[in-house]
Amino acid sequence: MTTPRTEHLVLPGVLTAEEAAATVAGILAGQREDGAIPWFRGHHLDPWDHVEAAMALDTAGEHAAAERAYTWLATHQNDDGSWYAAYADGAHDDVTDTGRETNFVAYIAVGVWHHYLSTGDDTFLDRMWPSVYAAIEFVLQLQQPGGQIGWRRDEDGTATPDALLTGSSSIHHALRCALAIAEQREEPQPDWELAAGALRHAIRRHPERFLDKDRYSMDWYYPVLGGALTGAEAKSRMEEGWERFVVPGLGVRCVVPNPWVTGGESAELALALWAMGESDRALDILQSIQHLRDAESGLYWTGYVFEDEAVWPRELTTWTAGSLLLAVAALGGHEATCAVFGGDRLPAGLDPDCCG
Repeated sequence: MTTPRTEHLVLPGVLTAEEAAATVAGILAGQREDGAIPWFRGHHLDPWDHVEAAMALDTAGEHAAAERAYTWLATHQNDDGSWYAAYADGAHDDVTDTGRETNFVAYIAVGVWHHYLSTGDDTFLDRMWPSVYAAIEFVLQLQQPGGQIGWRRDEDGTATPDALLTGSSSIHHALRCALAIAEQREEPQPDWELAAGALRHAIRRHPERFLDKDRYSMDWYYPVLGGALTGAEAKSRMEEGWERFVVPGLGVRCVVPNPWVTGGESAELALALWAMGESDRALDILQSIQHLRDAESGLYWTGYVFEDEAVWPRELTTWTAGSLLLAVAALGGHEATCAVFGGDRLPAGLDPDCCG
């Protein structure tokens, strides 16, 4: 293990250099030798959270460990370009959920682009391009006529056309990163551009095309985090849901009206706020969830039931720590993280707003 680079991971009231190093070490301790990063050892791996944790490792300069995580994905990709939704303890031959969820599959593009911007490694980008290409092609097979992306394909091949706003917003972000990779490789993908534009239009203008999950905070902030809503639209959405979801001093509710705040949602909200230019509010959110930090491991508890003053579930997850490190890295000016979540070097203007 290398010595983590923590200068941009130091944030008043959130992380000291020593605490940042401990959090990075906690994620590394959960990674298997083959590169897989399960939620924690003994729990399952899902491809989305695996990538989130790998991105966090890159923020600390742990590039070799992050690359092993992406190699795991490339090595164990299904023939159709997908990955399964869950693998027991990250074991590729012990699949516990054979569904193939579109937002899980697409997220490799975000991680690969982030790793490339962190390292400048063209060889890595060339090696991962076939996996990114196949993943995006799989996902776009489930795009519906209205632009939204169907949730998943089951083991028997049946596609679920119902779309999730959170998932589609994450896919919007992934499509932009995939297009950035294609541009870097000088392999333009005009069909992906059209798909991203149609998806963004659906997110911005047609909420009825998505399943109604507005009790979940992720459906509130993910259109902003995924880059589909910006500027005045983003600010209006944040203000609209603020009092509903944010519990001052504790974090962000996962589901309304449940008295449960979660670290992952809180850190992602902070990242969305940073992307909007609201760093002060982002910092407040990150400071508010330090009650979830486990001093011994450097990791963070998944959530806290504040009516009962109870940590629940009692899980210290690599992805919760990963989401926090990514938010801190953005606030700390980490170039690759700022570019990926701030939109720099990502294609813009993909939604002409002329669709029906």
